[in-house]
Amino acid sequence: MATSPLKDHLQLARLDGKAYVVLGAGGGGLGDATCVALAGAGAQLLCVDRSEEHANAIAAQVGGEPFVADVTRREEVQALFEHARTSFGERLAGVVDVVGMAKNARIDEMDDDAIEQQFAVVLRHAFLTVQIAGPILARSGGGTLTFVGSLSGLAAIPNQTFYGIAKAALHHLVRYAAQELGPDGIRVNGVAPGFISTPRLLSLLPEEMWDRLAASNPLRRVASPDDIAKAILFLVSDLSDYVNGNILTLDGGVSQTLVIGGTDALREAQR
Repeated sequence: MATSPLKDHLQLARLDGKAYVVLGAGGGGLGDATCVALAGAGAQLLCVDRSEEHANAIAAQVGGEPFVADVTRREEVQALFEHARTSFGERLAGVVDVVGMAKNARIDEMDDDAIEQQFAVVLRHAFLTVQIAGPILARSGGGTLTFVGSLSGLAAIPNQTFYGIAKAALHHLVRYAAQELGPDGIRVNGVAPGFISTPRLLSLLPEEMWDRLAASNPLRRVASPDDIAKAILFLVSDLSDYVNGNILTLDGGVSQTLVIGGTDALREAQR
């Protein structure tokens, strides 16, 4: 009987027998959607959040293990990855880092503490993840590190100066880490979403702002958390096994237009 020349590429999206650490796993937004996507593809998960309630809730939903940690602190990052190494062994295949929150303010409104906090929650923990998780993955034969950047790291979004600077640095960390860790079989990539309809943002921005954002988007809608989670699943799976050092822009094409749209109203909505 002749062998079919067709390859089952859908099977390359499966994560059966692999384990992943998801940082910022809870809260009902992108972290939850990412855990659901990876678990749905067969992955075993360590669901990490600084909130015990959030970590427990998403772990129960996806059959994962909860872990509580403040990932801006080196000792806690070391502890969580040591736990992951002990629990999963060579099945540990990667990390997805969803942590990051924007503090919306004008440049002259950010004091030193706010600036330090913004860089810690966006950039410092990502550096710690590369530094600590990288060698662990290398010893187990390789894997993936996948980070959530932002359109704010690619374009100037009103009232997000320090958040955008930190995200731009995160994007460049992805590129540097991809060069250093590639020889160890570790692929490092990121996604750069625009606005996502997470529960937090839905509570902060008025409905008319969402309507305006959708109207200015070539696809005429705003991203859902699942839109981003599906792209993350692609980056961690073998479908992307030659993708390394890339930042995948996920904004429906809005960054390719001359004007994002409604920037004055956006400034007001964020204040």
